[in-house]
Amino acid sequence: ALSEPLKAMIKAILIFNNHGKPRLTKFYMHYAEDEQQQVIRETFQLVSKRDDNVCNFLEGGTLIGGQDYRLIYRHYATLYFVFCVDSSESELGILDLIQVFVETLDKCFENVCELDLIFHMDRVHCILNELVMGGMVLETNMNEIVARFEEQQKLQKSESGFSAMPNRAVSTVRDMNLSQKLRDIKIPDMPSFSSLYQ
Repeated sequence: ALSEPLKAMIKAILIFNNHGKPRLTKFYMHYAEDEQQQVIRETFQLVSKRDDNVCNFLEGGTLIGGQDYRLIYRHYATLYFVFCVDSSESELGILDLIQVFVETLDKCFENVCELDLIFHMDRVHCILNELVMGGMVLETNMNEIVARFEEQQKLQKSESGFSAMPNRAVSTVRDMNLSQKLRDIKIPDMPSFSSLYQ
């Protein structure tokens, strides 16, 4: 008999702005597209209504498993970072994880802002994947995550360097002004066919 699959500790990670616009959504459990949208709306409603001076965790909404799950969040300037986790997960541990995620983003983007999440979504997902994979926490050391992210960026730059080589070769050939050089080559006159048969 197959053993039952492990329940993901983190069910979803959501980042949305003060107006409820999603800036990053990562679901570690299967939801249909319309269910995901409902989860985002409901989570925003639950979190945005809370005062800044209350604790940063609450029971998940009806769509997110109710009492079995917790919403743990931090509000930074214009963004809410919300982790939906299994009730057995440590609330304080997840608050620390959110802090590590935000500080890592801040270090990688030099003063991260909402626009970085919009225009550099691939990089943000890359950083998140170093932190959490498949709903499980992989790494909590910010320096390790930053080092891996920078390695990934160097690798992408070197790969894009290879793909740019053909273009550089073409522009180099253009710069050499080959057509003029070919015209300047002195080729001796070849005898005509009629002179060969006389």
